[in-house]
Amino acid sequence: MPEIRKVQVTDFAAIAEIYQDGVLNGTGTFDIVPPGEDAMRARWQELQCMNLPYLVATEGDSVIGYAYASPFRARIAYRYGVEDSIYVHPAHKGKGVGKALLSALMAASTEAGFYAMYAVIGDAENTGSIRLHEQAGFEHTGKLPKAGYKFDRWLDVIFMSKPLRPTDGPAQGMGWAGKGV
Repeated sequence: MPEIRKVQVTDFAAIAEIYQDGVLNGTGTFDIVPPGEDAMRARWQELQCMNLPYLVATEGDSVIGYAYASPFRARIAYRYGVEDSIYVHPAHKGKGVGKALLSALMAASTEAGFYAMYAVIGDAENTGSIRLHEQAGFEHTGKLPKAGYKFDRWLDVIFMSKPLRPTDGPAQGMGWAGKGV
């Protein structure tokens, strides 16, 4: 199994390479043009201001996947829920890297005080991501038909959700609004 750790500034060349494959060859992201290393680092810095977890999976000295939590929506009432993003190097897909990253990301998000995690999965045919989330206990909560257009076809978006902690009382903490927002 890979080692899971917090991202380091030196990881962004590998992260940009992994994401480039997702952009150019996959429908899990609706980006069309892959952002470079500096843009990926800037995205991370924005999340750091909100105390959101950003993790990498490594094998030896190589980054083989990454995952992060981001705000589900910008409105303040959403501050206790996060959206997950997980990307795995193509040579390591199907080997449990995504599962390890998602598990660690849920734990880090719970520890950071979040109450729910949402999966917004590009492409209803993205069965690998859908299965990964189902196996982690996410429930299907909706579908946006033909929400994006990529690779000359319309793509649905699948919504899934998982509670991270009980919501039977008042929320505690500030969620992602606790820092820098």
